[in-house]
Formats: sequence, structure tokens, C-alpha cells
Amino acid sequence: MSDMSAMPSFGSHPDPAAGNAYEALNEADDPRWAFGTGFTDPLAGVDTTLPSGVDGADLAAYCLMLGDDALIMSHRLQEWCTHAPELEEEVALANIALDLLGQARLLLARAGTADGTGRDEDALAFLRDPGEFRNARLAEVRNGDFGHAMARLLVFATWRLALLDRLAASRDPVLAAVAAKGVKELAYHRDYAAGWVVRLGDGTAHSRERVYEGLSSVWPLVPELFAAHPVEARLARAGVAADPADLRAEFDAVIDQVLAAATLTRPPLPSEGSALGRGGAHTEALTVLLEELQSVARAHPGARW
Repeated sequence: MSDMSAMPSFGSHPDPAAGNAYEALNEADDPRWAFGTGFTDPLAGVDTTLPSGVDGADLAAYCLMLGDDALIMSHRLQEWCTHAPELEEEVALANIALDLLGQARLLLARAGTADGTGRDEDALAFLRDPGEFRNARLAEVRNGDFGHAMARLLVFATWRLALLDRLAASRDPVLAAVAAKGVKELAYHRDYAAGWVVRLGDGTAHSRERVYEGLSSVWPLVPELFAAHPVEARLARAGVAADPADLRAEFDAVIDQVLAAATLTRPPLPSEGSALGRGGAHTEALTVLLEELQSVARAHPGARW
């Protein structure tokens, strides 16, 4: 089995320069983004004025895309509680899920301010139907075994880290602040998953088989991550969003480095993909996931606990 101390470095990200939005989001000096059940506005005190020339509906739709990615992936990771192979991995996966949940809360709240509806993160998380969600389908497919979980997390975190790294320079100060904080979290998520993929891939014959099957299962969903929805394309031209196609080279370089260390090869990849999830086209797995996620909120509308 490979020595984990010899794992290659996958790059680092500089500390973001503090700005008004960044400082406001961090004024509680809380190193984690696990807001619990405090029902306070996560953007209270933050300037949510739209950047000049940016359509509020487009910005809201984009924030929903990013927020839904985080929310749904967080839920899938939370499902590993009491099911992970070791207690240490239970804690690690729960913490990663909480990081993503915190990102989701801020992004959904930003969506509600950008489109002028005033919908809060609870309304957007719990009161939308599956066709209204805009997450990439990679986040929603059902959990498999631990090898599948690590393969999916590696793909998701590598892609999202490259995305948030670019969004730290977004013209929208709220989006830039969320991204600047998020790159620190995603760097850990990516390296955690990479370490496990190497351990499983370069481990026993059985562990190698399981992680490769997991990678093969999620690999057909990879092209969708780099296909631009029209909203993404418009906001990228406006300096607010990132063009997904621009992330591919960095993603490929990191994945190739991890797979080489794991002595694994890439599964066959479809030649192209489309932004299906961004347009509201999802698998049946999302419907089942939302039935569980939204059950209490829909059964007891307006409740607080």
C-alpha cells in the first residue's frame, strides 16, 4: 500500500484579501460554516446590492446552481453517518457535509436577495419541487459503497474547488466572499478524497476493484460539469460567473495525478455532455432524496425548532 506521506501536493490557494462582504460573513470568527438551527439571516449586515449591469434573475439562478450542488451533495454525505467503515471517517464525512451545508445556506440566501423575492434559504431548500432544483446530477445519484463515495467526492471536490477558486474574483461581492472562504474547505475535501482513492486503489485487489467500480459509476456524469448553461455563459461574460469549460484542464491534471498515485486508469468518458441538471432535468434519485429532506418542513410549515 502506498505511503500517504508521499502523496503528491495538489496545489494551494492563497488567503483571500479581506473585503467588506468577507469580513461580514466572518465577523463571528467561527472557523466552520455549521450554522445549526439559528434561523438568523446569514447575510445580515452584508451589502447585497447587485453589481452594475447584472440581471438579478440570472444571478439568483446561478446562486441556486451552486447552492443546490452543495445542499444535495451535503445530504448524500450525511447519509454516511453510522455507515462509514470507521468512526474517524464518520466524523470527517459529517464535517465535510456541514461545510457544504454552510455554503448552501449562504448561496441560497443570496439567490433570494438577488431575484427580489425575499425567499430565505429554508424556503428554497424545503419548498421547491425536484424540477426547480439546479444541481449537477453527480451530486444526487444514490450512494454506493465507500469506494463509490470517495470516487464521487474526489470528482465533486476537484471540480468545485477549481470553480470557487475562480469565483473568488467575481464581481458580485457576496459570491466572491463565499468562494474565497469555500476554497479552504474544498481543498481539504479534495485532499481527503484523494488520499482514500490512493489507499483503496493501491491497496488490496478487493479495495482496488471497489474504488474503480465507483469511479466508473460516476464518470459518465463528468462531462455535464463542464457544459455551460446559458445563465452561466452570460454571467461569465459579465465577470460574475466562471465558464465551466475553463475548469477542465485543472480538473484533468489533478485527477490524472491522483489516479497515477492510485495505480488506476481513467474509465471511458463520453465525448460530450449537456447541462441537464442546471436546466432542471434530474434522475429519479433526486425525487426520493427530496422526499426525505423536505418531509418535516412540508409536514409542519413555518415550524421552528
